[in-house]
Amino acid sequence: MDYLTGVRPTETLEISELLSAAKPRQKVKVNGAVHTIRNMGTVAFVILRKREGLLQCVYEEGIAEFKLKEIKEAAAIEIEGILEANEKAPNGIEIRMEKLKILSEPADERLPLAISKWKLKTSLEAKLNYRSISLRNVRERAKFRIQEGLTRAFRDFLYSQGFTEIHTPKIGAKGAEGGANIFKLDYFHRPAVLAQSPQFYKQMMVGVFDRVFETAPVFRAEKHNTKRHLNEYTSLDFEMGYIEGFEDIMAMETGYLQYAMEMLSKDYASELKILGITLPKADKIPAVKFSEIKEAVSEKYGHKMRNPFDLEPEEEQLISQYAKEEWGSDFVFVTHYPSKKRPFYAMDDPADARYTLSFDLLFRGMEITTGGQRIHDYQMLAEKIAARGMTEEGMEDYLGTFKHGMPPHGGLGIGLERLTMKLVGEDNVRETTLFPRDLSRLEP
Repeated sequence: MDYLTGVRPTETLEISELLSAAKPRQKVKVNGAVHTIRNMGTVAFVILRKREGLLQCVYEEGIAEFKLKEIKEAAAIEIEGILEANEKAPNGIEIRMEKLKILSEPADERLPLAISKWKLKTSLEAKLNYRSISLRNVRERAKFRIQEGLTRAFRDFLYSQGFTEIHTPKIGAKGAEGGANIFKLDYFHRPAVLAQSPQFYKQMMVGVFDRVFETAPVFRAEKHNTKRHLNEYTSLDFEMGYIEGFEDIMAMETGYLQYAMEMLSKDYASELKILGITLPKADKIPAVKFSEIKEAVSEKYGHKMRNPFDLEPEEEQLISQYAKEEWGSDFVFVTHYPSKKRPFYAMDDPADARYTLSFDLLFRGMEITTGGQRIHDYQMLAEKIAARGMTEEGMEDYLGTFKHGMPPHGGLGIGLERLTMKLVGEDNVRETTLFPRDLSRLEP
């Protein structure tokens, strides 16, 4: 009988280990996928794709103990060789190949996309159709490393602020937002819906943990076919209790963004360089009231307001332009949204009940966050539900929580794919979604 005592040490080295632990002229062993082969005759460059980036290996006839033709593009291989410095090679190192071990070979060497090119010059449709292949491109892959950094920063920062991570169900009896944009399904002969957000559960858990967060998919049955909409996306959600005002929520998000930008600059510098990203400053983010910024934008840019209760995409762009020109900020909080456009649980402004203690965060022309203070009083919730002509059916457990006392609280939801899209400079949210789900796409 054998015992497992922990993670097994390996003989193969990663790029960071080659840079930190290995010494020039040292014999090393590495593995990876063959990204491309550049045959120069008696010498060839075999570029391996590894989780930390690209590694250049040099094949020389008479030195390598195998034939170059044994290596195929997209094969997984293990090599032994001598580590050497080379300023022109990726990461400034290369390996002179001596021994080869084939771990696996492709059944079809002809890749559908030229992933070894610096930039994939193909349509978005082609990239999505061959998603698992297109993401092997270094620049395409880097976008999702940045996305990882944003999620990791969200978790790490909120842990540091006393939040508890929760995992809420995605199948329920009723949607948290109301309306018709709900995916309905048959749940063992009972009607059910896919969660539009974890809103009800987040609020209920504030009564347990005070501060909670979740990173999970949400589903919207919206018949949009735009560059900014998805029917399934990842939401970074948090809810916090014992707040003094909805400004506490905006301050917490500002802290997250500051933490995230610092983490990206430190731990994801190579991806930032690959994508040519200049990180935005988040040291101070302006906050302006909905009605005031609408008027300011209308006056400055001659924009005619068509919807007094919401922001149109063009207005989001103009408000972001205004924030950049007037305050030098890529971010701007728009506060006090009209009550008509906010869910029933949004706290109305005591000074003017036509508006709510809520906000959106715009980033480079697009809304990436919606949040605000919630109603924590049961009677007030019941009255607002009745005033809107809604039914309490399906919300009994949610409302029952408030009968037994809840602290003043609020929270938000950040669209991860949108945040990534604007950060990396893409103009279509599908570019920063691993496997998009929209009106026409259910595969791959």
